[in-house]
Amino acid sequence: MYALVDGNNFYVSCERVFRPSLQGRPVIVLSNNDGCAIARSNEAKDLGIKMGAPWFQIRHLEKTEGLVALSANFTLYGDMSDRIMTLAAGLGPTQEIYSIDESFIGLHGVRGDLTRRAHIIRDRILRWTGIPCGIGIAPTKTLAKLANFIAKTAERKPGSYPEHLARVCNLAALSQRELEAILGATDVGEVWGVGPRIAAQLREGGIQTVLDLARMYTATVRRRWNVTLERTVREVQGFPCIDMDDVPAPKQQIACTRSFGRPVTDLAPLMEAVSEFASRAAEKLRKQNSQAGALQVFMHTSPHRAGQQLSRSVTVPLRRPTADSRLLAKAAADGMRFMYVPGFQLIKAGVFLMDLQPASVQQGELELEPEEGRDRTRLMAAMDALNGRFGKGTLHVGSTGMPGAQRTWGMRQERRTPQYTTRWDDVPVARA
Repeated sequence: MYALVDGNNFYVSCERVFRPSLQGRPVIVLSNNDGCAIARSNEAKDLGIKMGAPWFQIRHLEKTEGLVALSANFTLYGDMSDRIMTLAAGLGPTQEIYSIDESFIGLHGVRGDLTRRAHIIRDRILRWTGIPCGIGIAPTKTLAKLANFIAKTAERKPGSYPEHLARVCNLAALSQRELEAILGATDVGEVWGVGPRIAAQLREGGIQTVLDLARMYTATVRRRWNVTLERTVREVQGFPCIDMDDVPAPKQQIACTRSFGRPVTDLAPLMEAVSEFASRAAEKLRKQNSQAGALQVFMHTSPHRAGQQLSRSVTVPLRRPTADSRLLAKAAADGMRFMYVPGFQLIKAGVFLMDLQPASVQQGELELEPEEGRDRTRLMAAMDALNGRFGKGTLHVGSTGMPGAQRTWGMRQERRTPQYTTRWDDVPVARA
């Protein structure tokens, strides 16, 4: 048995915790550089705002409908996510954090009323963090995700599903007749693993609902589509095919890319930018206890601007695999210096760490020249600890430049709220 705990409109809910005046108002959170909507409150959804809607196309709703648009505050969202996941872990013995706002909980061996237990955990998360969640429970992960959708939809749209399924939906607790009615009322496109293209093909074949999908012959699914969809159908039928992933597999490539707040033409700020990106990527590299054997740097102009375009990239091989921020930042700066062409208005750059391998792997090679510097593993660990405690950028490589308004390449985040839970200066003050 599995449960999926998912924060409702998570980014917006995080903002509302510290700004109660946003309750009941249409709110969206914008992507990097305030480009498009990446989170929407229910009120914003009711205005017809789609996920990914460009800000310039919906900006008029500020005046006409009272829309509130905020810049993404990922530091706040990440910290709130950690708090929720810690509380959600109390639901069962195993946990897989699927995304910043979703967590699968293994309920194998848990006795008693699972629905009541889920309500207790949900109420605790709401009371201790202020974030409303939906919880779906079912015999498979695919059905648990579907149950979560039903729980959230039943709460947001009364009458769409039975009222007792709102907030917490336990498909395993339903009678066969009620379960078939629920699956028959749910579009096949809502199934995890059924994308828009496959959903359209299924509808053309007369498979309109989740119940229709559950009644398909798996041999037919494999013959007409593929083994991946066959696995999804088996999961919908109640046969577990996707195991819990308690420890995510190490990434094979780590990237850090950003669009600039304004076009950049000079080499110095470009070198600062890619040094910063390499440092961020190096921190992720150390978290999964890996090291990189090569680094790729890229830059390009905006395809939407008139004038001559430029798009270049270069791969910088590293003498030895490393997770040292200093060495990776230097390699990124060298790569940018090599491919830089003056006179172009560059709008985006990024760094990819490649050829990743476990940090425990020792490289055997003929020492033809002395090792550069000394082992900085403990220094990197200390830097990560300080940045984790006092905030990102507290301790950084000098080539990244000084943080603040002087960073001409910094992202445009004109509407970002304070980092309430991670910066002392931003801690909210309660007044009587």
